[in-house]
Amino acid sequence: MGLIGGSGLRDASVVEAGRPRPVDTPFGSPSDPPFAGRHGDVPVVFLARHGADHRIPPHRINHRANLWALKELGVTHVLGTASTGSLKKPIAPGTFVVPHDYVGFWSIPTFHDAEVVHATPGLDETLRTVLTHAAKKEGANVRGRGVYVQTSGPRLETRAEIEFFRGLGDVLGMTMASEATLASELGLPYAALCSVDNYCHGIVDRPLTFEQIRKTQERNAEVVRPILTRALELIP
Repeated sequence: MGLIGGSGLRDASVVEAGRPRPVDTPFGSPSDPPFAGRHGDVPVVFLARHGADHRIPPHRINHRANLWALKELGVTHVLGTASTGSLKKPIAPGTFVVPHDYVGFWSIPTFHDAEVVHATPGLDETLRTVLTHAAKKEGANVRGRGVYVQTSGPRLETRAEIEFFRGLGDVLGMTMASEATLASELGLPYAALCSVDNYCHGIVDRPLTFEQIRKTQERNAEVVRPILTRALELIP
């Protein structure tokens, strides 16, 4: 099982008795050396999407190297975590969403730069179910369906952009669609647990600041770890 930790999960605390496994890929270096270990009987490889020190902004993440490295280390399924903003008032900060689909218009990477290959992307239903059940068992407020909209970052979105995106999806982020697409190209089932850390710009009538987002991220991170731990125990 591969775990890709986002802003709310930067360390390998869900992995037991592991060690870093540096990997060279045809696409350069991953964000950090993956950390390979176990959780109970489940072999797990953890990778911090932004690096353990959160030094890599979303538009500079080498998603191709990250996914390739996991595949190279024998990963067969991938769970991700992602920080998101809410596009709908009923989806309040503190909620968790397990997307069933996504929209990604801009700069989605591919492994097929030099050939014509049209992969059909998707999110794995079995892994989605596992994440949803795990969140419920941990007492989290979770939605088992939702559409994720990806923008390129690193800036936050304008009010006009958010007004447009409201008609497309439920939560908004800057990374998950890229990972899900590349996982599909590699034949790796993929699903993500999205923590809702803020309302998007203009959804509610109060200013949006990164400091506000970070505080909610820290609170949600305390819930993300037990959810992922439970999910690893529920994997069929």
